[in-house]
Amino acid sequence: MEPGDMPEGADWTGVYYNELYGYLHLVQDGTAIEGKWIRPHKDRWGELHGSVTGDLIKFNWTEHVVGAIGPNSKKEGRGYLKYKRPPGDNVDDTLAGEIGQGKDEVGEPWDAVKQRNVMPDLASIGGTGSSDIGGGDWDSENQESGTPEPPTEPAAEPPSL
Repeated sequence: MEPGDMPEGADWTGVYYNELYGYLHLVQDGTAIEGKWIRPHKDRWGELHGSVTGDLIKFNWTEHVVGAIGPNSKKEGRGYLKYKRPPGDNVDDTLAGEIGQGKDEVGEPWDAVKQRNVMPDLASIGGTGSSDIGGGDWDSENQESGTPEPPTEPAAEPPSL
């Protein structure tokens, strides 16, 4: 797959929809691109990291099974997506490409339609598990500091309503 020029005024950064993969959020920073998606049934989410050359991105991806651990909890591979603008007026830009497992860059087709006026939010998708949740574990650095206040005596009379 050879890169070409981006359509006039086009930008990789955005949100793209595909029935199988759901919403793909992409953010371009120079020649680097990163993205995340969550499947429509919310049972799997994925992330991709790659490079941009014109209308082509090549990337590595990882997809996680929500709530699963062990060897079957994630899949990894490589892929590519090509940015396209169909002919005509007032058309939606699209992506078309493939993702493969392991070292393969080809495999399952992935096409998606860019959503108008929707900004990507990578932080809204995924996570790395329960260890991300802040709390006061007894052995962690995330403990409250200071001196506890002594308990106050209850009032003799309950407050009137």
